[in-house]
Amino acid sequence: MLEAMTQAAAWLIRASEDFAHSMVLLKEARGVKYGQFVEPGHTLRVTVEIVSQTDRETTVKAKGMVDERLTVQGRLVLERYNLEEKQPEHAMTDALLKKQMRAMFRLLNQGTGSPLAAT
Repeated sequence: MLEAMTQAAAWLIRASEDFAHSMVLLKEARGVKYGQFVEPGHTLRVTVEIVSQTDRETTVKAKGMVDERLTVQGRLVLERYNLEEKQPEHAMTDALLKKQMRAMFRLLNQGTGSPLAAT
């Protein structure tokens, strides 16, 4: 459940920044509370809201629900950066990763009606 919230937050950050960073990674999970176990066959619906952002970190509120039941919630801090910041020779790797993430994002959002699908 924590991984699902992290992935949803990472996609939100990528889309809201027009894929400016090749790396978006979980740095910290705060106040994570688990409600109920998500049984196989059930769908966990994750929502994420950006709370604050610095030049390198984004804090989000995330929650996961099954039907109308809250199953997990917490605040996550994700770090964003490009590989070339520490190793300039990785600029091409950054460009390739960003291109692949954009393509994957388009595939994931085809026909979903998601507000991010148009991004």
